[in-house]
Amino acid sequence: MNSPLTEDNGLWIRRFHPRPDSRVRLVCLPHAGGSASFYFPVSRAMPESVDVLCVQYPGRQDRRTEPLLDSVQALADKVYEALLPWADRPLALFGHSMGASLGYEIARRLERDRGIVPAALFASGRRAPSTHRDERVHLRDDDGLVAEMRGLSGTNPQLLGDDEVLRMILPAIRADYRAAETYTWEPGPPLRCPVTSFTGDDDPKVTVEEAAAWSAHTDGPFNLKVFPGGHFFLAQHQAEIVRLMAEQLETPVRA
Repeated sequence: MNSPLTEDNGLWIRRFHPRPDSRVRLVCLPHAGGSASFYFPVSRAMPESVDVLCVQYPGRQDRRTEPLLDSVQALADKVYEALLPWADRPLALFGHSMGASLGYEIARRLERDRGIVPAALFASGRRAPSTHRDERVHLRDDDGLVAEMRGLSGTNPQLLGDDEVLRMILPAIRADYRAAETYTWEPGPPLRCPVTSFTGDDDPKVTVEEAAAWSAHTDGPFNLKVFPGGHFFLAQHQAEIVRLMAEQLETPVRA
């Protein structure tokens, strides 16, 4: 039987560039409608010291026939369980948009249930958990959902123009939007790990003030980095974001 540390960990983890001698693992959590392959370029660009684990949610690509999960809490429970076999070395979490909320909830579980303090939480393109907006994109019809995706520019335009593909992926996207938009923060102890918030200065989903509010969710170091761009600013600034994360992760971390 293959060890989960040398092969894909079941259904949830994709390891595009295995680095078995790494000193830290970076867990990448996709946005609503995203898949593990979104982070392939990040995985490729990371130095040898960082082993990148990309999470694949149910309902897309090779998991497209599986039941959908439409709750951040439910997703966090499942991803947390899938990550435990990989906790033989420090874990860091990087999530964009919905993935940032998910990363926060996973960090809470690691600290609370296992006493594992993540090496870092990188929260990208997402307001702090304690902030709230009344968003209802998940209640729109299919055309309204597609219009939202086009406006944020996070989905391949070719996919949005293919009716057959759209019919296949829209249920998963709607479930993700429902998870992101119905997520409710439950007050509790702040994280102990460092938190870095990445945000775009023209993101319609996050103000700089909402991104800065992540500072209230950790007793560890906090850093805010603002980039030019909208919700998917990370596509234009990938090299700098990878560099910033790698620099932080290559400093001594707690085992």
